[in-house]
Amino acid sequence: MKHNLLRAILLALGPLLNRAARTNPAYRAFLKRHDIVAQIQLKDGRVARHFSIRSGRVRSMAGLHPSPDVALVFKDIATALTMMRPHPDMGEVVHAAKNFRVVVKGDDALCVWFMQALNQMQMAGLRMGVPQADGCTRFTTLTNGGPLFVHVKNGRIVRLTPVVYGRGDAPGWSIQARNRTFKPVHSASVAPHALAMKSAVYSEKRLLQPLRRVDFDPHGERNPQNRGKSEYVPISWDEALDIVSGEILRQRQAYGPGAMTLLHGSHHQWGNVGYYLSSMLRFGNLVGFTRMAANPDSWEGWYWGATHHWGHSQRVGIAGNYGTIADCLQHAEQIVFWSSDPESTNGAYKAFEGTQRRLWAKSLGIEFVHIDPVLTPTAQLLGGRWIPIKPTTDPALAQAIMHVWIVERLYDQDYVANRTTGFDEWRDHILGQDDGVEKTPEWQEPETGVPAYVVRALARQWASKKTYLSVGAQGSGFGGAGRGATGAQWARSMVMLMAMQGLGKPGINFGCLEGGAPVDHEFYFPGYADGGISGDLQFNGNSVNNYQRMPHVLTVNPVRQMIPKQQFPEAIIQGQAMGYPWDGMAPEFQFVPIRYPTPGHARVHMIYKYGGSFFSTLTESARMVEAYRHESIEFVVNQSIWMEGEAQFADVILPACTQFERHDIGEWASGGGLMQHGTNGLNHRLIAMQHKCIEPLGESKSDYEIFSLILQRLGLGALFTEGCTELDWCKRIFDSSDVARHISWADFCKKGYFVVPAEQPGLEPPVNFRWFAEGRTKDIPEAQPLPSQYAGVYGKGLQTPSGKIEFIPERLKRADPDNPERPVVNRYVPAWEGPQTNELIERFPLQLIATHSRYSFHTSVDGKGSFTNDIADHRMCINGHYHWIVKMHPDDAQARGLTHRSLVKVFNDRGAVICAVDVSHLVHQGTVKSFEASAEYQPRFLNGEWVDIGGSLNILTSARPQQVRSSSMSPNSCLVQVAPWRVHVSETEGA
Repeated sequence: MKHNLLRAILLALGPLLNRAARTNPAYRAFLKRHDIVAQIQLKDGRVARHFSIRSGRVRSMAGLHPSPDVALVFKDIATALTMMRPHPDMGEVVHAAKNFRVVVKGDDALCVWFMQALNQMQMAGLRMGVPQADGCTRFTTLTNGGPLFVHVKNGRIVRLTPVVYGRGDAPGWSIQARNRTFKPVHSASVAPHALAMKSAVYSEKRLLQPLRRVDFDPHGERNPQNRGKSEYVPISWDEALDIVSGEILRQRQAYGPGAMTLLHGSHHQWGNVGYYLSSMLRFGNLVGFTRMAANPDSWEGWYWGATHHWGHSQRVGIAGNYGTIADCLQHAEQIVFWSSDPESTNGAYKAFEGTQRRLWAKSLGIEFVHIDPVLTPTAQLLGGRWIPIKPTTDPALAQAIMHVWIVERLYDQDYVANRTTGFDEWRDHILGQDDGVEKTPEWQEPETGVPAYVVRALARQWASKKTYLSVGAQGSGFGGAGRGATGAQWARSMVMLMAMQGLGKPGINFGCLEGGAPVDHEFYFPGYADGGISGDLQFNGNSVNNYQRMPHVLTVNPVRQMIPKQQFPEAIIQGQAMGYPWDGMAPEFQFVPIRYPTPGHARVHMIYKYGGSFFSTLTESARMVEAYRHESIEFVVNQSIWMEGEAQFADVILPACTQFERHDIGEWASGGGLMQHGTNGLNHRLIAMQHKCIEPLGESKSDYEIFSLILQRLGLGALFTEGCTELDWCKRIFDSSDVARHISWADFCKKGYFVVPAEQPGLEPPVNFRWFAEGRTKDIPEAQPLPSQYAGVYGKGLQTPSGKIEFIPERLKRADPDNPERPVVNRYVPAWEGPQTNELIERFPLQLIATHSRYSFHTSVDGKGSFTNDIADHRMCINGHYHWIVKMHPDDAQARGLTHRSLVKVFNDRGAVICAVDVSHLVHQGTVKSFEASAEYQPRFLNGEWVDIGGSLNILTSARPQQVRSSSMSPNSCLVQVAPWRVHVSETEGA
């Protein structure tokens, strides 16, 4: 009976394939790609049928074919029936594949195509998007800056608009505070850079065909010294893929495992399929690669410093955000923004969701204080007191505040006695009993530039009011002053400040209303760092939920060798490097060094570069030029959307398409992994089908397809794809999530999004740290820390040896007691490049800080002809060239003979960048303010010297770590000089 059922299924398959081809032009075109004979059979031959596919038409016959091009062979009838029925149990399918109960035989490329044809047949009738009255179709996508409606007409994007929720979408939450009801608008917000994506899609900088460097011959002279200098010629995809796959094989055979490294930035196009922690990681694991060990570049001071005082290693040392919006609105009397500008940084991905909530706080009379070298857009919007401070000196100010609290007994003595350890030793240090230096407001004044009377007033006001402390981009950590030489000192100080005021008590917490909304945290949908389709269980969050919910074949990188990201150029140029890992599983991991090369592994001879440029995100980034040109690097391939940054240093360039030109699926602002529940910064959780809005421009292809085509040449395509297209993977992710319980796949594809209902009244998440302040078992809804990390009973206390906030970290005592730059007692150690580096500051008297830009998300939207170029706060067009800007105080500008829009050379011993100056009282004197997000790296030889005219200011920053025995970056410890520049940028003498 079962055998007859299988025969009937196979008999019906041919007509079903033909019907799908007749009704769907895209599927018909896909079916026409190959003419083959495919066979589906039982291993013993009792049931078999072969299918002749010619010019997109299918004919089938019963029985075995003598030489099929592709054969799908099942071991037994049970396996065959499980896999051949519509919408099979993917757990059973993966189990059968992993245990060879089913095999696919034949040329790998044909096997992949045939399996995808079978899967696509079930998708052929799907309707994507909603027709509009103006003849457009409205699609949906997600970006790093929020969700968008994409209006397309005649195959071209017409406009991008924010997502406005409809009547059928779930309503939002409301909060009662001080006799008022607060309810967010029923719409999504969007960051400026997201709205610029249309011009990025159609940019003149788009790479539309594969390219080869003119003087690179894979079979002859490779001329690595000319990378970044030579021109390119177009080549076919077949030639490009042959070169890349051939080099992967050659490197492996010539040198052994690890000869190829994959370089990637921390961010790229949004989605769960196309993201680097998904498709790229799956690709890399299948071929084997030397891993670039990324540093926690947005969490530097928190990971290397704060985590030793209060744990939170799985959050990279920062606090979570749970219940804090209601608590702040109901109880707080003041918010101190310390190196925190959420109106610019948008909590990373959350657009302007927090803006409305901060305006609620203003309407309630909550007071604001802003401690920053710059009067930020947040300070300009909210008002309040601005306390300008010299960059890198923040820990000195923090210690002086604590001095006032100690001397005047303005701290929560009961909390300190019962919820902390080591306070007596810390108090003695603040009072100077250990080193003879009392940390008074007068002591800090010449260091920070903040008058002593201001410090006393701030300390007393802070202690008299229930205060929220907003630190960094999220309000609860992340970036800010944590990215300077004293970043770990600052982050450590922030934890101690709040411990002295009763962290977790009503109205006393970390945050700025950027996170902590009462959304439903238990509604499951994976974030981009939860592994996607990677199959990797080590370097993302796959093992937490994703792998169990969406079974897929595991992949493992057999190469254990790693190169610390910050030391990558030295690893290539010097042949060796040492650094320290970023691993959230336990704080102890950060003390175990990484050494390159690793015994038994090859040194790197091939670089596979993916995503955005390092020239604006790696410190002292011009080091990469020498690394790319080093004779040991025999091949460089760059998979990029635009010709910018590092693409110009490749031997072969593979043109990738944008997210608008492929299918994906994701949730707005959901990082997952080490950013668990980041969606609680949103007013409404939104999950989107990221539609393929238009066809890929030119010959560009999706990252997924590029990886698949390379692997097909290596016989690994079927393993990589599991027979799935990107749309098939989207369906598997959808089915694995809770969204599938609320909306059908067909309706989701058509509408494009789903709004998750707000948490039910009475089920809102508890307030972060309230459990700790009250001495209860931990009750916030998150997975960390791991049970073994509790010093005592599971759920009691923090992830520290004592289970309490530690003023004197026991873990540093144990593991790194003699580190002069990260002392156990958090002494103020002036920046190694800052106000006290006398010799340097005589030559380079200005301190440069380059924060995240409001108008670009790292390098992804900058340049490219985007309208952001025309925003004077981002770039200035002078003599036809769009210059990066630096903000400078009028007195500093006048001393150098500069006026607004003057061209200037910003320089130090590490390099020079030509910028346009924005003369502004918003910047503290002695500080130069700019951004780190330039996508352009354009070195030119002008006026007898090499300068960059693109705006990559990170060529000026130091590669030195914040402190020894860490791989911590410190881009905001950078002394420069600014001088007039009078040479027209087009007067080049070479490149």
